Amino acid sequence: METFYVYILSNKMRTVLYIGVTNDLERRIFEHKTGHGSKFTNKYNVSDLMYYEEYPLIIDAIAREKQLKNWHRDWKWNLIKTKNKYLYDISREWYDREIRENLKECIKLEQLPEYYRKP
Repeated sequence: METFYVYILSNKMRTVLYIGVTNDLERRIFEHKTGHGSKFTNKYNVSDLMYYEEYPLIIDAIAREKQLKNWHRDWKWNLIKTKNKYLYDISREWYDREIRENLKECIKLEQLPEYYRKP
């Protein structure tokens, strides 16, 4: 059974929020961290995972994403703080340093493994 995720990212200064949906949270966050996420996240250096929710159906995840995007900024921060009081990057330890460095080198050489390539 597939799981879908609605996630909220922020930049290091916690001044910008980005809300997205995916079926593979670790891969998608890695894409954001390596500059292959979206134009918006690249432009504003948004890659720290602040919050996420899981859904069994994509339709529910998309509906929640749209709902959150319409929320006031303060409401979003209050939601984040219900699970991440200190606003740390939840994904900070997901990726081994050596793997990150190797993948960054592959990106420079445009030899990124198929799994991490954008379609």
